[in-house]
Amino acid sequence: MTRKLPRRSHARVVRLALFAGAMALLLAACSQPYPYNTLNPAGPVADKQADLFAVVFWIAVAVFVLVEGALVVAMVRFRSRGGREGMDIPKQIHGNTRLEVIWTILPALLLAGVAVPTVGTLFDLADVPEGGLRVNVIGHQWWWEIEYPDLKVITANEVHVPTDRPVNLTLRSNDVIHSFWVPRLAGKQDLVPGRDIELSIQAPTPGTYRGQCAEYCGLSHANMRFRVVAQEPAEFEAWVEQQRTAAPAPAPGTDAAEGLEVFRNPLPQGTGACIACHAVQGVEGAVARVGPDLSHVGGRQTIAAGILPNTEEGLERWLRDPPRAKPGSKMPNYQLSDEQIEALVAYLRSLK
Repeated sequence: MTRKLPRRSHARVVRLALFAGAMALLLAACSQPYPYNTLNPAGPVADKQADLFAVVFWIAVAVFVLVEGALVVAMVRFRSRGGREGMDIPKQIHGNTRLEVIWTILPALLLAGVAVPTVGTLFDLADVPEGGLRVNVIGHQWWWEIEYPDLKVITANEVHVPTDRPVNLTLRSNDVIHSFWVPRLAGKQDLVPGRDIELSIQAPTPGTYRGQCAEYCGLSHANMRFRVVAQEPAEFEAWVEQQRTAAPAPAPGTDAAEGLEVFRNPLPQGTGACIACHAVQGVEGAVARVGPDLSHVGGRQTIAAGILPNTEEGLERWLRDPPRAKPGSKMPNYQLSDEQIEALVAYLRSLK
């Protein structure tokens, strides 16, 4: 015969389970690593935003404690007690002009205190630093086109920047509303079709900072990622020179040479040609900008806007069935054979 727990013990078990579940969720939020942690700023822009957040947060905490504390006191002090009819009725203060003036003026002063640093920070961040590196970022469904107009460099999904130099981003969208968000360097900024939006970032130390589209933009919104790669100035200049130089043509008879032929010729399956959508420096006719520029795709950390590692396995998975790897992908499944995939992987890996 199963023995039931007393009602009081059962309630205690439920409370303990709820507490354990809440703590598990809290601790899960503190797990490592945290590449999208806005509370761990890594640049001057993010620092200013984090400082403003701290001011507003602690003011909000003080208000919360005062209001909830008064609520708890009222609930305890004026609760209904067993054995007594009704409950203690607090003294009514309706029509007390002095109190009404006080709780009207105090919130107004509090909001003014929050508004002063907020407005100051907004104006400070709106200033475009002089001498900054100009970069155009164009959002597509679902990838990022990166253009350096002064350096004559075009790439995709990776924003390379020199350390300790302001970077002035011009954000625009090619289709729908997107949002450029790299939490450790700056807050998110929407990309609105038909408008150019300015945003400045700066990375003081070398490293890779993860970013994400933060505005729902379609089926693969969550798969629209990017990286900001901060490099020492000399290393950045070397990267620029590499980007300006076309990758050498593959040696005849190699898998990469066969992959080049697959890339630039119509596919036997009659489903199109890679060259119709992608640009590659040094390849005649490969100037289309429908999809990402692949001139130096072999040197990037990831493919498919950050959802797959740039490895042979990652490229093979992508080429075999893009819509399956990335739902809603504008690149269709070309029904490539194993030999075509192997050749294309070898060619794309050679583009560094």
